[in-house]
Amino acid sequence: MIIAQFPALPKVVVRKLKTIWHDMKIRKGNINDLTSVKHLGLTTWKQFETKLTHRNWDKLLNSLSNEKVYSDLLQNSTSYVCENDTGEIIGMSFLVPSGNPTEIYNVDQCYIRFVTVSENYKGLKIGQQLTEACIEFAKKSGEKKIALHTSEFMDKARHIYEKLGFKRIKELEPRYGKKYWLYEMNL
Repeated sequence: MIIAQFPALPKVVVRKLKTIWHDMKIRKGNINDLTSVKHLGLTTWKQFETKLTHRNWDKLLNSLSNEKVYSDLLQNSTSYVCENDTGEIIGMSFLVPSGNPTEIYNVDQCYIRFVTVSENYKGLKIGQQLTEACIEFAKKSGEKKIALHTSEFMDKARHIYEKLGFKRIKELEPRYGKKYWLYEMNL
C-alpha cells in the first residue's frame, strides 16, 4: 500500500488516509442492526464521560445501554447506517417522522436523533453525510420542518448542523447538567 512510503506521517493522518481508500457505504438501517448500533452508541458516546459529572454520566450511560431506545428507533424511524469495507457499522442516524411529539419536539417537526460516528472515522464527513441522508429523505417524504437537538459539548456536530442550514431556535432545559439547544430547518 502507498501509505507504507510515508512512515513519518502521524498515526491519525495514516488512519484517515487508509480510511479514504476503503469502501464505505451508507444504507438504511434495520432491526438486524440492533446489536451493532447499540455497541456504536456505547463506545462512541464514551468520549463525553469526562464532560459530565459522574452522576450525569451514569444517567446518560443508562440511557445508552437501554436496548429499547435503539430498537424503537430502528422500528419507528428511518435509520441510516454507514458501514466500512468489512461491514462494521461505523456511523448511524435516525429520522423520526412528524406526528411523534416529545418534550423537545412538536407534532409538526420530523427530527434527527443520534447522529453518531466511530472515533476511528472522525473527520471524514460521515456525520454530515448521515445528516444529509435524513434531510433528503424528509424532503422526499413531504416533511415541512426538520429538527434536532444538540449540546454545548458537541461543538463539531453543532458546526455541521449550522453549515447545513439548521438554525438554533431555542435553548432547552439543561440535560445531564449541560446546555442543550433545539435546531430547526424549513424544508
